[in-house]
Amino acid sequence: MLDYFFNPKSVAIIGASSNTNKGGYHIIKNVTSGFPGKIYPVNKSYKEILGLPCYPDVASIPGNIDLAIYFIPSKELPHSVNECAKKGTKGIIIESGGFNEAGAEGAKIQKRALENAAKAGIRLWGPNCMGFIDANRTYVFSFINSLVWPDVLKGGNVGLIVQSGMLSAGFLLHALQEGVMGVSKACSIGNKCDIDENDLLEYMIKDKDTEIIACYLESLVNGRKFLNLAKKTKKPIIVLMGGRSAQGAKAAQSHTASLSGNYTIASAAFKQAGIIEVFDPAELTDMARAFSKKMPCHTGKGTAVLTFSGGAGTITTDLMDDCGLELAKLSGNTLASIAELFPTWNKPDHPLDLWIAIEQHGFEKVFRRSLDAVINDPAVDSMIFHAYATPLIKQEFFNELADLIRRHEKPVVLWIEGRKDFAEYLRGQAENAGLPAFREMKRCVTVMNGIKQHFTKKPVK
Repeated sequence: MLDYFFNPKSVAIIGASSNTNKGGYHIIKNVTSGFPGKIYPVNKSYKEILGLPCYPDVASIPGNIDLAIYFIPSKELPHSVNECAKKGTKGIIIESGGFNEAGAEGAKIQKRALENAAKAGIRLWGPNCMGFIDANRTYVFSFINSLVWPDVLKGGNVGLIVQSGMLSAGFLLHALQEGVMGVSKACSIGNKCDIDENDLLEYMIKDKDTEIIACYLESLVNGRKFLNLAKKTKKPIIVLMGGRSAQGAKAAQSHTASLSGNYTIASAAFKQAGIIEVFDPAELTDMARAFSKKMPCHTGKGTAVLTFSGGAGTITTDLMDDCGLELAKLSGNTLASIAELFPTWNKPDHPLDLWIAIEQHGFEKVFRRSLDAVINDPAVDSMIFHAYATPLIKQEFFNELADLIRRHEKPVVLWIEGRKDFAEYLRGQAENAGLPAFREMKRCVTVMNGIKQHFTKKPVK
């Protein structure tokens, strides 16, 4: 277990600063903003920082410390590890760089630090990382700018494991600002000299606050273990793999010292393990956000498409076919029920282009009636629903839709098109009701495919 990282009673900040332009200031500002335990700033240049006594070195700290956050030059790390060992420290988060990624001298320093840590039973997190955030408890153990978080940090059920430092902050901000989704823990693991994705995956699988796990990785330290952990859990695991190409792998090595393996083999193994693979940062956070809605799903049937445009229905069907998502074969009874809303000279087909009926009866009446008919069709296990943006659609409509899908355990993903301000307003209403909604048609199909892929998975014991 990694409780000495996630549940420490005391934290030392090696490299704390009162200079607001330095990362050492933001670390201590972040920690003091939410952590209730003992906090020990360490910097020989100060007597106090933010009203706390500041110590010239770790040895001067009274009593033991559970966790240290390291943010000084790399050359001091081996000595700092030895100092921490004397204080009973079990974990050190190394947020500074200058180690394996910096060449031979940095690699030597990292090796000595690891040797010292192993002798003392200390686990090292990082280096070259941004630490972690526990949003449910407002623990921000990171040098990320302390002005960023107060307005957006939101607890939730999504855990993030991100190899890249700054990208972890980008993922988190995107996730928190783009929709109704909160995070349990966001972990930036950097060079993975000791703590790696398997340690954190295992922790998050057991963590009661984490129900969805989203990862950006540039290498797998032990691929077999990662896959075995994924196979055994019912929690959705979503992975964006960096370094898929030769040039991408070279770029990854330059900033995290990662050595990527054979991507083709890894991708096939992900599918066998029930891991949902995605291909860009927005897709990772969008997929995680959709799963955070906790929509129930029974798979094995087809996906229905309800739209206001025949062309949009056609494109959605093509996109579904691209990823192997089956279009549901609606029954004659379902189509007959919906046909009552249409003029006699026009009959509905699937995908359901409902525009003619909408012109006669209005949006909400037609979609309520059609949704009720489709969701009761035994050939349907899910729906992609297109909405044309208008402020006339009320929150109650989305609340009813959310209630309908939960009762029938048939998930829905919404595509919303139209004037930007209306579309964002409508998307917010849908998200508030617990429905994943997107402005991109392809994202709707991708997310629905990921949902169905997960619910076909049968975890092994």
